[in-house]
Amino acid sequence: MTSKNASLITPVLVGGCIIMMLGFAIRASFGVFQIPIAQEFGWPRAEFSLAIAIQNLAWGIGQPIFGAIAEKLGDRKAIIAGALLYAAGLVLSSFATTPGAHQFLEILVGFGIAGTGFGVILAIVGRAASDENRSMALGIATAAGSAGQVFGAPLAELLLGFFTWQTVFLIFAGIMLASLFALPMMRAPITANKTELEESMGVVLKRAFKDPSYMMIFLGFFSCGYQLAFITAHFPAFVTEVCGPIAPGGFLAGMGITTTSALGAMSIALIGLANIGGTILAGYLGKRYSKKYLLAGIYTARTIVAALFILTPMTPATVILFSLAMGSLWLATVPLTSGLVAHIYGLRYMGTLYGIVFFSHQLGSFLGVWLGGQLYDITGDYTFVWWVGIGVGAFSAIVHLPVREKPWAAAHQLA
Repeated sequence: MTSKNASLITPVLVGGCIIMMLGFAIRASFGVFQIPIAQEFGWPRAEFSLAIAIQNLAWGIGQPIFGAIAEKLGDRKAIIAGALLYAAGLVLSSFATTPGAHQFLEILVGFGIAGTGFGVILAIVGRAASDENRSMALGIATAAGSAGQVFGAPLAELLLGFFTWQTVFLIFAGIMLASLFALPMMRAPITANKTELEESMGVVLKRAFKDPSYMMIFLGFFSCGYQLAFITAHFPAFVTEVCGPIAPGGFLAGMGITTTSALGAMSIALIGLANIGGTILAGYLGKRYSKKYLLAGIYTARTIVAALFILTPMTPATVILFSLAMGSLWLATVPLTSGLVAHIYGLRYMGTLYGIVFFSHQLGSFLGVWLGGQLYDITGDYTFVWWVGIGVGAFSAIVHLPVREKPWAAAHQLA
């Protein structure tokens, strides 16, 4: 089958989308639990924020590890290990009653997300796709994570109306284990040229670490993690406390959204909904235009959207507009960044190389979540943390511009 005749929709893509969708539905819901857990135990906001921050950091540390496990021991073994750790972290967290216990157990959850998330799944999808379809397939798989975000936070909000947060954690653990039913579809060939197959992981890693372009991609992904994790963890609480009242009898009330708490959960869903289209569009454009310039444009647009939102009084209308605008840019960086890594350094060790880049993303995630909780407890609002996110977004827009967007071998033959 030639590249042009190869199907875009493959069993690997379908299975990867299922696992990503369920895993990210749970991950995107953690911000909804912030107020119930803090109120039950009387914790400062920073305590639960630190737990989510540790989860993000563990996700980042685990991503290259699980990428290497997948490439050395097998893709499906990495996914199984990730799902088991994810479920175990949720189950054990449901019995935790101290901040330290929650923070420690989020390490398990973070490693679980690493084994079932971008680094492992996108590498499998990338290898299974033809050259013609790869960018679009990566966009679709990434959008599946957003599809999970559409229903994850509202589902958590709904379940909390009937069950304790502990029971909801147990339900989510069961959902994560159920995702393994998609595992039989996750069979992908090792797609690499002869030179890539002959090279060891150590040689490829050493080459990438010495390449300024790889370092710029690494640094540029930091702000993506900062912005996304801060918003996921703190935006529902931010909207609950700051947003103006919802008009009785209005459009939102007619949809059953009568409190700012419900609006906060819905905002995360709207971000995920808008991002389905935005991420697929990014995958489509990534095949046709320069990935580095698309990334610079996305980070510039994020910077402008975030600045306009914080400079405007928060109302239900501005929350909806911001959610839709930021959502269209939300994970659009992922297929472009992973595709850029694959394009420059090849497919053989894409999971490990992208996993290392993703570690920068999760360093940003840790800082965004942790700093948000710390400064909220000190200042009583999120304004400074928000402006830091705007600044690092502008930095990422600039740092992608010098990236040399050519396959490493071809670029160095010409050099």
